Amino acid sequence: MVVVAREATAQEPQCDRERAAMVETIRTYARSDASVLGRQGPSERVLEAIGRTKRHLFIPERSCSIAYANKPVSIGHGQTISQPFIVALMTELAEVAPDHVVLEVGTGSGYQAAILAHLARKVCTIEIIPSLAETATKTLRGLAYENVSVRLGDGYAGWPECGPFDAIVVTAALGQVPPPLIEQLKVGGRLVMPVGSAYTSQQLTVVEKTAPDKTTSRAVALVRFVPFTRSKE
Repeated sequence: MVVVAREATAQEPQCDRERAAMVETIRTYARSDASVLGRQGPSERVLEAIGRTKRHLFIPERSCSIAYANKPVSIGHGQTISQPFIVALMTELAEVAPDHVVLEVGTGSGYQAAILAHLARKVCTIEIIPSLAETATKTLRGLAYENVSVRLGDGYAGWPECGPFDAIVVTAALGQVPPPLIEQLKVGGRLVMPVGSAYTSQQLTVVEKTAPDKTTSRAVALVRFVPFTRSKE
C-alpha cells in the first residue's frame, strides 16, 4: 500500500482533471485496438494505479498539459518517459499482484516504478545514468513511495539481492532478453520488454518462465524505445 504525500500546487485541480482524462484516453485507445489486450483493455486495477500516479511530478517541466497527453516526454540524457498507453500496456502484461516483488530495468524518471508500487509489495528499479537515478530517488522519496528501491548500475545483470522476481519490466530496447534477468525471474513469472534493434521499431515481448530451464515468449505489438544502455567498464 502506498500513501502518496500531497504536493500542493496551484495547478493541482487542473492536473487532476487532465489525469482523469488521460485514463479515459488510455481506455478508449485500448478498445480501438482489441488485438493487443482484447476488448476489455487494461484492468481497472492498472487504470486506478495510473490514475493515482502524478505523472506531471516525474517530468522536468511539471506541466499538466505536457504530462497527461498520450505521448512520450523527454526527460533529458536522450531518455523519455513512455507514452501513457504503452506504460499501461506493459504494466497490464506484467500481471503484477499485491504480494509480488517486481524488477524494473531503466528507472528513468521513476514514473513506471511509481505505478508498479501501487500494484506490488516491493519494486526494485535500476538506472544506469547517475543524474536520473538521483532525481528519481528524490521524487519517489518525496512522494512517499516507501516500497521502491532505486539502484545505480547496469541493469543487464539484474539485481539478484532484491529477487527472485515475480515480474520484470524492461523499459529500453535490446536485441535479446538478458539471460541474468531470466535467471532471476521466478517460475510462473513474466518479463516484459521491447526486443529489437535501436532506433527502429521493436517487438514488445512477453516472456513467461514455465520451468527453471524453460520459457515461452510472444510478440505483442510494435513499439519504439530508446536503446538499452550498458556500462563501458
